[in-house]
Order: sequence, then structure tokens, then C-alpha cells
Amino acid sequence: MAHRYSLAQLTVLGWAPPEMIYNAHTLGYDCVGIRSITMGVKGENDYDIYRNREMFDLTRRAMDETGVVINDIELAKIADGVDVRNYEGPFEAAAELGVKNVISSIWTDKKDFYLDQFATLCDLAKQYGITVNLEFVTWASIRTLKETREVLDTVKRDNAGIMVDTLHLYRSRVDPAELDDCPKELFHMAHICDGPAEIPDWDDKESLIHTGRDERYYVGEGAIDIADIVRRLPDDVVLSIELPHLKREGSWGSMEHAKRCLSTAKDYMVENGIL
Repeated sequence: MAHRYSLAQLTVLGWAPPEMIYNAHTLGYDCVGIRSITMGVKGENDYDIYRNREMFDLTRRAMDETGVVINDIELAKIADGVDVRNYEGPFEAAAELGVKNVISSIWTDKKDFYLDQFATLCDLAKQYGITVNLEFVTWASIRTLKETREVLDTVKRDNAGIMVDTLHLYRSRVDPAELDDCPKELFHMAHICDGPAEIPDWDDKESLIHTGRDERYYVGEGAIDIADIVRRLPDDVVLSIELPHLKREGSWGSMEHAKRCLSTAKDYMVENGIL
């Protein structure tokens, strides 16, 4: 089975969901991932399709007219001062559009708290037929595959999965062979991009965040063995291209940048014998 390709919101942060869907269709993407739960990061807009019913209707129309589906929403973060039950509205809207995945990550060191919140999040999402894909992020509290497995093994929810981002896996110094020890049913999607060979220290969050949010590389352009990672994942995993590069997007325009994201990824996969 050939992989499907998705366009992640962070790649084109300025595109609202309807525009994103129409443009993704033009460029040849199969699906998109939208940020209907805002994080308040630099350059992020409010794409809350639950509260903004006009945007919801336009998004549904774009899906109907193009056949492009929404693979996932983000970001259902777990953090101090955040009640995950507040994500029910976005889950309800996503379910109305047929969305099956939400991305989550953990930003607090309070273990009992984040385990309880993650379990509650999974239970809430299950009511809407949604899988919670826990992402380990290099500058977050849960930042390795081992730590992510510990969360899933503790909460034991059948709609919990693991979201691998190739940049975070590389920069968190995770051996791709660790993926072989994970049940394949835990993987539903992956974020792909490339990056430089050098890895900043754990405490150099400014450098980690800069590359992650502003200057990721096209697939095959950097030092990450993306093919080795993808080969260890199920054949039906959706490959979501999360590849913000503010300088290139500013110089070439968002449309050209998103086009190159897809073409370089597909060329790389063909060169490495991956469909």
C-alpha cells in the first residue's frame, strides 16, 4: 500500500483550513492536518472551526469539492493550568468532518497530573471516534520514544498512539531501531522533514525551537535518515509533511514552498524504494 501524503498546518501557518484544503488539492496532497486548537505560537492564527461556524462550513465545502480530507487536528497539549476537557468542542467539530486523529504532547513535569490528563483526553476523544497520537517533542517534557511508551503503557487506552516526527526523533537522539519494539498498531501518522547534522544541547531550547518552528529542511536535504525511520513504520502510515521554513516561504511564497515540500519528499521516497 502506498503512503498517503498530508500537508501539516505548521508548514503553511497562514493558510486557514478551507484555503489549505483547496491548495493541497491543487498541489497533489491527499489530506491535511489543521491547527483547530491553537497553541499561541508566533504567527499562529485562530482556526477554531468549532466556534467559527462559517469557517466550519467553508471547510466542509472545500472537502466536498476537492475530496481532500482532514487527517488530524492539533494540538491537544497537556500542560499546567490546562483542562483537557476543554478540547471537547474541537473534537466534536472534527468528528463532524470525519477526522480520526488528534495530536497531543506533554508540557509539564508533574507525572501524576499528566498521566491523569492523558487518560482523560483519550476517554474524551474516544467518544468521538478519535485516536490520540502522543508526540515526543525535543523541547517538551516528554521528549523521547521511551518516555512516550511509558505513558501509553501506564494509561492503557486502546485509542492512544504514538506520533513520530523525524526531526524530533533525530534531535532527541532516539535510535530508530527502538521503533521495532513498538506494536505497529500504535502508529497512524508521522511528521516528516529533514534537518542539520548538529544537535543542540537539551538546555539550548532557543536553537531547538528555531529549527523546529522556523527552518526545517526538505526531505533528503539534511542529515536525518528518514528512509530508515519510515521503513520501520506500517505501510499505511500517513506521511504528514511538517516543514516550516520562514525564509523560503517568504522568498518563494507559500504555494511554491508547499509544492517543493511534496515533490522533494516523493522523489526521496522513490529513490529509497518506498512507495
